[in-house]
Amino acid sequence: MLSFLMDERQKSLQEETRTFVKGVDKQLILDMDAERITYPAGYMRELAEANLLGLRFPREYGGRGYGWSEEVVALEEIGYLGTSLACLYSLPSIVGEAINIFGSQQQKEDYLKATLQGKKFTAEALTEPRGGSDFFGATTMAKKTQGGYILNGQKRFIVGAEGADYFMVYARTDENAKPHQGISAFLVDRGPGVEVKHVYGLMGTRGGGAGRLVFRDAFVPEENLLGEENGAGAIFYQMMIPERLTSAAGALGMGQAALDVAVKYSRKRKAFGQPIKNFQAVSFKVAESITQLDAARSLIYATARCVDTNSPAALQRRMVSQAKKFCTDTAWEVVNHAMQILGGIGYTNVYPVERLLRDIRLIMIWTGTNEIMDLIIQHEYYKETQNGPAGRDVESDAPEADNEEEKVYE
Repeated sequence: MLSFLMDERQKSLQEETRTFVKGVDKQLILDMDAERITYPAGYMRELAEANLLGLRFPREYGGRGYGWSEEVVALEEIGYLGTSLACLYSLPSIVGEAINIFGSQQQKEDYLKATLQGKKFTAEALTEPRGGSDFFGATTMAKKTQGGYILNGQKRFIVGAEGADYFMVYARTDENAKPHQGISAFLVDRGPGVEVKHVYGLMGTRGGGAGRLVFRDAFVPEENLLGEENGAGAIFYQMMIPERLTSAAGALGMGQAALDVAVKYSRKRKAFGQPIKNFQAVSFKVAESITQLDAARSLIYATARCVDTNSPAALQRRMVSQAKKFCTDTAWEVVNHAMQILGGIGYTNVYPVERLLRDIRLIMIWTGTNEIMDLIIQHEYYKETQNGPAGRDVESDAPEADNEEEKVYE
């Protein structure tokens, strides 16, 4: 678990979160996966009572004033519970990020504080039926009216929609502006004109209330505008950090959980008169898995430190994109290794590996697909290195480096 990278506060938080996770009733997980539960309100209230929600936010609003270096430690432990419970745990951190940085004092009092106390549940309304990765192509409209805005449009794949009391909604407020300059963000209460349709039959990540939102002439008071009108581009870019770091850290927990099951099984299961852990076909998969998980863990700890130290925004964008891509890809590969180690029994519901496989598959898609992560990573790196390498320029370290006639670029 690379505990040598943690300070005493982080170790204490890890143990505190681990104790909470151990105490979660397995029946909740089973009922959510079977869709007998569509939103675990009790679980969210228990997190609030344990003061585990919104760890990074000021104490005056119910947080602990911690940093990402602490939150990723807690998130990995929560990840053992699967994608739905990890995502719901993350929503106060994600939506709270926008309120804490861009919100008014009243919004912090009315929404952030109530969310961290478990009195209000929240969800982020980002994706649209025509959208997906094309965020700035949003067509949900918010038209100015006396005292506020009239909201019309749809959002889909909204985790937590079924139980949310309010939504953070992105909507177009200027049809004539450039796409990234005509979007605003709002805190929209559940009420008249806001319809939640729980319509998705999901492969995994069940029980989290993922649904579709329909806005029909919903009135949003002007005091619920989050940040500046037409200024949601800045909010969206800031939100890359919590959306992607929470996904990455939660995925690590799921990957480690799958490996834990496989290692325990490999010690007990015998073939040809000996435990299967003695066979290289098995033990090498374990070695590959733990190496990948430790590499991913190192990357996410470094990324958390990058954000906590307020590194340049471009570097933060690259690092959180790398963490999201690498950690989710790693978790997917590790859970597949785990299933291979278990063999046929791993493909049944006798073990939780098949559920973890179904859960993890989604994280490679949401909060920006991993292909979008590649796009951001290379874009930021090309910008960083446009003036050449920071260290030694090794291009000249070749016998015929001065042969310019052979260096043809066009």
